Amino acid sequence: MSKFYLMFLLLVSSSSIYAHGGGTNKDGCHTNRKTNDYHCHGKKKAKRKAVKTFIPAAVAPVVFSKSAYSTEKNGKLTRLDYEGFTVWLDCSKRGAVKFRYNAQRDTGNYKRHGSFFLDPQVPKECQQYSGKTYKAANGSKYDRGHLVPANHLDYSKSAIKASNTMTNILPQAANMNRGAWLMTEEITECYRDIDELLIIGGVIWGNNLADDYFVKSHGVKTPDAFWKVIIRGVGQDERAIAWIVPNSQDAKRNVLDSYQVPVAEIERVTGEKIPVADYVKKTKSNPWVLPKGCDKS
Repeated sequence: MSKFYLMFLLLVSSSSIYAHGGGTNKDGCHTNRKTNDYHCHGKKKAKRKAVKTFIPAAVAPVVFSKSAYSTEKNGKLTRLDYEGFTVWLDCSKRGAVKFRYNAQRDTGNYKRHGSFFLDPQVPKECQQYSGKTYKAANGSKYDRGHLVPANHLDYSKSAIKASNTMTNILPQAANMNRGAWLMTEEITECYRDIDELLIIGGVIWGNNLADDYFVKSHGVKTPDAFWKVIIRGVGQDERAIAWIVPNSQDAKRNVLDSYQVPVAEIERVTGEKIPVADYVKKTKSNPWVLPKGCDKS
């Protein structure tokens, strides 16, 4: 048998295996990834095996209940996969350190849930004490600020409700939450109608004790800043914009551009690996202006 003929047979055999989703085990059996059907080739009788399947929450919406998300502990962080978004929780801080979600064309109109609440499936020692309003003793105004905004989850009643879980909420200076941080959310809202977006962000806790007003009432310190990266496009068309927004009353919407940084700076400050090409990371992009006629509702 010639080498060329042998190579031809190997190629045909290989393509027939992967045409229906995966190779076989030692018994000649495998699971078809498209149909989730376990079967065997040859005389071995197929016996169904338990298959652990991961279904991204954004692809397969679920009702917000005890089974609304999966948890995964990795070192000191706990990953919470809610419908439509993921947060990583640091129990020692009683708050999230990172979040991630995809934003696609806006097709929803569910209203924001009316109250904030604790997650009944997260241990109490990992959460804030309460979902009540943040009230600073010196009168400074702080909001229950969303990491992942409710408006970007309005395609699903259960997803938009999940955004009000206190694992997705931290003390945000009112001017910042309604100013520069809101502006980043409006940019996402507008550009998701142009292209699918990946949003990754998180918390810079810092060590400023002067504004830790809510340790007694909620068990949580006040973050010093928040960061966010918005990614769009693939290959040569890949683009990203990034900010580090101080958690300050001075962080109003008209100064957002001053908080823009290269993605590489986010990686340096946080230690996170942002999934964009190196050429995208090194320089700041031009500010993403809000397109005319954008529906921000």
